[in-house]
Amino acid sequence: MMVECANPSGMAKPGGHYSHVVVHGGVAYVSGQLPIGPEGPLPPSATFEQQARQVLANVRAAVEGAGSNLSRVLKCSVYVTDVADWPEFNRLYAEAFGDHKPARAVVPVSPLHYGYRVEMDAIAAID
Repeated sequence: MMVECANPSGMAKPGGHYSHVVVHGGVAYVSGQLPIGPEGPLPPSATFEQQARQVLANVRAAVEGAGSNLSRVLKCSVYVTDVADWPEFNRLYAEAFGDHKPARAVVPVSPLHYGYRVEMDAIAAID
């Protein structure tokens, strides 16, 4: 089976030696997404909500760029620097995913790259 690496349009260019999404065997693996949009990075001083919305938009763009959608996401891992931000992320996550409830892990971490407060990766099935 072929492995396809992609950086969908509408996403910032990866900042390192990785692809935003890798597809293999009918599954899309989305790299960890920070709050960096196609227009550039949000400042680390951006509110948690702004950062979380950009992260969720990035995951959506990666999944859709791989030929899937959020309703086909199987699992997400979310990394937060302060678990006090979790309720707000959960609210925004529920808003983005609607009735779909993929498996999920929430991991409190030390500071993230560039001083951001949230990062998320995902695994999605492809039709």
